[in-house]
Amino acid sequence: DIDMVCRICAICSTSHRFAAIRGLEKALNIKVDKGTEHLRELWHIGEMIESHALHVFLLALPDFLSYPSAIAMAERYSQEVKMGLALKKFGNKIMETVNAKMIHGKNAVLGGFGKRPPEEELLRLGRDAPRLIPYAERALELLTSLKLPSYWDEESIFICLEPEDTFGFVGDMVLTSTGERKDIEEYKTLTNEITVPYSYAKRSHYHGRPFFVGSLSRLILLGDRLGGRAGEWFSRTYNEEWKKNPLYNNLAQVIELLYCLERVQILIENIIDEEEAEIQKPKRKNGKGTGGVEAPRGTLYHHYEVKDGLVTNCDIITPTAQNLDHMEAMIRKTAETLVGQGEGMKPTLEMVARAYDPCISCSAHFVEIMHCEKQRAR
Repeated sequence: DIDMVCRICAICSTSHRFAAIRGLEKALNIKVDKGTEHLRELWHIGEMIESHALHVFLLALPDFLSYPSAIAMAERYSQEVKMGLALKKFGNKIMETVNAKMIHGKNAVLGGFGKRPPEEELLRLGRDAPRLIPYAERALELLTSLKLPSYWDEESIFICLEPEDTFGFVGDMVLTSTGERKDIEEYKTLTNEITVPYSYAKRSHYHGRPFFVGSLSRLILLGDRLGGRAGEWFSRTYNEEWKKNPLYNNLAQVIELLYCLERVQILIENIIDEEEAEIQKPKRKNGKGTGGVEAPRGTLYHHYEVKDGLVTNCDIITPTAQNLDHMEAMIRKTAETLVGQGEGMKPTLEMVARAYDPCISCSAHFVEIMHCEKQRAR
């Protein structure tokens, strides 16, 4: 039930619904037209704008500017806080317009959309998007003016979906920074879920190593496909340190935010020029398929097996679960570098965790410093 799985995460409800739709459409052999694809992309981009704006402006920037919260930051950076809120509101408006509600809307269905948004509402979104581009560029100016700490000397493995021919957040092939390219139906050979004795959360390894999914992965693997202002900022800021330092995920998110704002107007022009499509019906009642989308936090997999029109098996692997082991390794390395600072380590360790934009991002003040005495050898 796509109305149920999208409730896994309120921030990523669009990505979960979208991935579920893609997986079930594969299983049931449903093909949609370009008009539906463009509407879905616009809807998905709304979530990207809302989520990236929330994370960068209201969670990450206070870290980098040494404020405990966005509220504290507002005394000196009130305009930047207002910019973040305006961007978040715009992303929410896109989702509401396309899917009938900001969160858990039901307009996006298997085979298409229940109702196409009114043209005047789409045109209004198209006019508003360019006005917000300077807001994203202000965040880029702030982040690039700061010197990011670096505690890591090894390049990570990066994984993301590969769109056809261009930059984007949907694909049926998966790229890795090790040079491999796999069909999404082989997702289990990429995620390789494991468990550890001290946690109930599953982890993922690739070639025996933790890996990174998210904006940083997408830009490292696909950034050279970007055009417009987003492409200019990527060319200007990208360097080899991105492959070692997870803190660059914040910068990558803002470049994606800029890309999304530029993409909105193009999509709306295409949607208005296209005929409203009918909802496509299933061509079979049995099958299986994997749907993947790039959620704001990284690659999201939804796999379904259907028999006689009923789902008999479902497998969902979230980006936070894939990033968990990598995040833990980077926090460990940071702590080893800062050992001896006691409670002074806490803000830096939290900043590293928050850079991954995990599902617990807005409550990520969770680091506890414990002092352990060395046990005497017997």
